[in-house]
Amino acid sequence: MQPLFLRHWRATTSCVRRLQVLRSSVAARVLDTTSCSSRTFVHCHRGSLRKVGAKHEATAWSRSFSSVENTGIQKSRFPDVNIPGNETLTQYVTQHFGDYGNDVAIINGVTGESYTYRQLQDLIRRFGSALMRMGYKQHDVLAVFSPNVPEYAIAFFGAASVGGVVTTANPSYTADELAFQLQHSNAQYVITVAEVAGTVTAAKRNCPNVKEIFVIGGDVPGCRSFSELLKDDGSAFPENVSVDVKEDVAVLPYSSGTTGLPKGVVLTNNNIVANLRQIILEGMLEFDRQEDCLIAQLPFFHIYGMVAVLSSSLRQGVKIVTIPRFEPELYLRIIQDYKVNRVMMVPPIALFLSKHPMVDQYDLSHVKDLMCAAAPMGMNLTMALRDKLKPQSLRQGYGLTETSPVTHLCLEDEFVPGSIGVIIPNTEIKVIHTETGEALGEGEDGEICVRGPQVMKGYLNNPEATAGCIDGGGWFHTGDIGHYDDKGYFYIVARLNELIKYKGLQVKPPDLEAVLLGHPGVQDVAVIGVPDERAGEVPKAFVVKKTDGVTEKEIVDYVAGKVAPFKKLRGGVEFVKEIPKSASGKILRRTLKDK
Repeated sequence: MQPLFLRHWRATTSCVRRLQVLRSSVAARVLDTTSCSSRTFVHCHRGSLRKVGAKHEATAWSRSFSSVENTGIQKSRFPDVNIPGNETLTQYVTQHFGDYGNDVAIINGVTGESYTYRQLQDLIRRFGSALMRMGYKQHDVLAVFSPNVPEYAIAFFGAASVGGVVTTANPSYTADELAFQLQHSNAQYVITVAEVAGTVTAAKRNCPNVKEIFVIGGDVPGCRSFSELLKDDGSAFPENVSVDVKEDVAVLPYSSGTTGLPKGVVLTNNNIVANLRQIILEGMLEFDRQEDCLIAQLPFFHIYGMVAVLSSSLRQGVKIVTIPRFEPELYLRIIQDYKVNRVMMVPPIALFLSKHPMVDQYDLSHVKDLMCAAAPMGMNLTMALRDKLKPQSLRQGYGLTETSPVTHLCLEDEFVPGSIGVIIPNTEIKVIHTETGEALGEGEDGEICVRGPQVMKGYLNNPEATAGCIDGGGWFHTGDIGHYDDKGYFYIVARLNELIKYKGLQVKPPDLEAVLLGHPGVQDVAVIGVPDERAGEVPKAFVVKKTDGVTEKEIVDYVAGKVAPFKKLRGGVEFVKEIPKSASGKILRRTLKDK
């Protein structure tokens, strides 16, 4: 019998389709539009393409992109890639583990314990077998509530290998927050670590669906040891798991909940496999087994760390060093001692690397590629980071949990500060007017919409939310405002629901934040709109000081001298000790507004 959430998912499909009619009329107008300019369209006729073996050289490709005539749809400069139609997530990621053999796959940066690819392959099978022996069935849900440790990979891919669903939870959650996710996802088993096991046991009291809790690295009353599962001989592992890779759910991460309760994002095996195929290309996220090493401080429970770091690295046979959380000294020491040369990060870490004096005490000269995503990295921060570390490549990427996650990436050999990159293969993008839904042209700001194989099936048991963001044409509406230039590079300027409306004029918080970070006395900053009787809303800045002598008047005057009058900080400045941010580095503006 199918689990409750999956039965409910399929039962609500027709309801979703009916609700999608709400957006279908807008979609039809967009598809019929002729607003794409001839100047944009001509780019598909420029440039050249050449192949080297089975790869495409990014440096030889056209520095342009393709626009579908009379639709406003922008397509990738890259040719489509073949996406396997019959491989599960675990099969795809572990496909070459036997070839990688005794190469180190993943290391615990705190304890030094490590697993080779051969060991990891064996333990994933043992874990899957142990689950089946306990009565775990295909489509059952396993929750992982843990910071980054090597065993995370065993649990994650082990459950997926037997057709299970993995829901990943933020280990900083309270018991109530965790209980909501465990209840909503109908998780039957939880994998955790000793440090946060108490939260799980407290949450379990309100979750009769949870059968067992397994703890990595410690004995906790009422819980079983994770190591017990790894002693299984593997004989219960099913030889023929019948998985419909395009329909069966593999991963159920939860959205950040910045606009309400977190929502379960339904991602199939094929969603994530497709995204891995789309990004593991030369010039994008293709790694060198012999040279590359990554630090895994981005949490695996978040889609960025889960796919771009953990899954893509293991697929390609490179070494990952995990740390449980960002701690400045540990982070820098790991990069130095393990000769980490590729660093994926979020803006708060970029800010740390560019401004903190501690960074000068460590040798980071071997870092060749810095990539930032999850939130925009402004021009001032980009240039400061480049000047400080002088990497060969400094770039950004873009995506969402709902898109598995990547839709755009900057290429290694191009420095385009401020841009989130070009469209990845097999992906279509539209920029639409936020009120009329009409497709916009080059340089015009509108909501970015995505269509491609990486787009989620929908939100778990939430057909209204699904229909509210995926229209009848299959377009996912991101809620991000941005535009593209004549070379096909995209730029994010704001969130749709975070624009400040000053007397009918739109003020974008990231614009002001980028200006403020240029002030020598500002360490970190966030801007929100606050109510104003005459203007509707006015910008207000929350500032973390870098130096004690900075005053509110100094900052207000500084901004006033660099922006148009309607963008001035008429709401004033409030000095704070830190800016509230999500685990992925997004500013929690709602928290500031509530304050």
